[in-house]
Amino acid sequence: MNRTRSSIGIGQYLIEQLHGRGVRHVFGVPGDYVLGFYDMIQHSQLRIVNTCDEQGAGFAADAYARLNGLGVVCVTYCVGGLKVANSTAEAFAEKSPVVVISGAPGIGERRKNPLLHHKVREFDTQKKVFEQITVASTVLSDPQTALQEIDRVLYAAERYKRPVYIELPRDMVSVPGIPHHTPLELHEPSDAHSLKASMEEAVAMINAAKKPVILADVEVHRFGLQAEVVRLAKKTNIPVAATILGKSVIGENHPFYLGVYEGAMGRDDVRAYVESSDCVIMLGAFMTDVNLGIFTARLDQGRSIYATSEKIAVRYHNYENVRFEDFLRGLTRAKLRRRALGRIPNPQPPAAFVPTKGKLTVKRLFQRINAHLTENTIVIADAGDALFGAADLYIHHSTEFIGSAYYASLGFAVPAAIGAQLANRKLRPLVLVGDGAFQMTGMELATAARFGLNPIVVVLNNFGYGTERPMQDGPYNDVLPWNYSRLPEFLGAGRGFLVHTEEELDHALTAADQHTDSFSIIEARLDPADCSPALRRLTERLAKRVKGQTA
Repeated sequence: MNRTRSSIGIGQYLIEQLHGRGVRHVFGVPGDYVLGFYDMIQHSQLRIVNTCDEQGAGFAADAYARLNGLGVVCVTYCVGGLKVANSTAEAFAEKSPVVVISGAPGIGERRKNPLLHHKVREFDTQKKVFEQITVASTVLSDPQTALQEIDRVLYAAERYKRPVYIELPRDMVSVPGIPHHTPLELHEPSDAHSLKASMEEAVAMINAAKKPVILADVEVHRFGLQAEVVRLAKKTNIPVAATILGKSVIGENHPFYLGVYEGAMGRDDVRAYVESSDCVIMLGAFMTDVNLGIFTARLDQGRSIYATSEKIAVRYHNYENVRFEDFLRGLTRAKLRRRALGRIPNPQPPAAFVPTKGKLTVKRLFQRINAHLTENTIVIADAGDALFGAADLYIHHSTEFIGSAYYASLGFAVPAAIGAQLANRKLRPLVLVGDGAFQMTGMELATAARFGLNPIVVVLNNFGYGTERPMQDGPYNDVLPWNYSRLPEFLGAGRGFLVHTEEELDHALTAADQHTDSFSIIEARLDPADCSPALRRLTERLAKRVKGQTA
């Protein structure tokens, strides 16, 4: 990251800064306002992955960021930029550091406020939109400050693990920027006195507890602190539970791992263990309605330690200016009592699946998938029963499960598989997606085929929006039936399977596992009234809210 050269183009500097931060792929769709920058990327060390649609590019960049530490989506002005507003909002909500780069009309073109194509209202309308869903934004309109602005915005993405917005006018791409010499420290130190006081109270509370438990969530993923949580658990023998948003925060084969805690939606033994604890150590946790089982969780603040990047609290005491990383690492170094682990309700490894000729059900579908998972599988679940049914899957290693478990945007999973596999080619994605969600972004399988990726996509075909039917049903929950399994015929790539029975599913997964040249799509025909037990509990509670009753 050389800031001392006397002359470097603004676009070239942006490319170098992204590459220096580990980015190797840029997702997007070209357009005239960004073509000059695309050509510059094409001749750089970065690879352009142009998707079928901008929203697919945004979801792919999000998943790439979750595994790689930073993701990039690059689109044209407004017609492209506003199409990634939804995926950027998801990245903001779930703390994923995505860099949104948008081409824009040149500064020279903007004189006298002409009605240029793609313009909505004013030239800064798109930036104003993204200011609401990013942690930092800039327009690179001034060569005097452009390079410093690039550093400032990229720093914010890494510091806060949230998306940022960079607007690049097309006549500024090759303009030399003015170098600056103001270093930005990524790790701002915690306030020493506040950190010391928070550690003393936390350590005393943990050592005095009879049944402490760790509840690990999404920020442990985002800040790369999985090893610290494992170290803390091994050092103290304190059991660890995860939330649905933080699933795979550690490998689920650890002897101290409990399972997913999600209030009344989760396993009763996990819920009972966590809620009976006299010291719940919540690390990087989002207290969302989904994480808390639509607020059926019973967690007492007076018996909790709550540590995130935005807040450190021990019981009812808040500590300002304490970094989450410093607090967690401080716990791993502190004098904490090691106790006997005792018997805890560990998740059980999947049993061998013996298929029958019977009709396939949601429960048996997930049992077969569980038996299919290996150490090289990353599960990517779309919103709905694909996500809730996946909560009990046995994930072998950390960061091998991705799901939109808070913002819950349908259509996330298929394009996310593209970003995930490009971020880590050692992992093969297994995508779980409903038929309604697939119809939104499923054609991104064309992108997977083009770039030599081989996800296995399981479409849970229950003929519509199955999540919503138990809440309130009507024809608006139906979708046009597609022949999903025949998509490879249309694309000229991949393999397709249509399954109705357990035996057919077993055969399809085996064949898909052996087909590594391209994607496989398995259409699982399911009864529209069938759903996982977790989803049934969830939708029953949501239905009461829709009808104005007390949940």
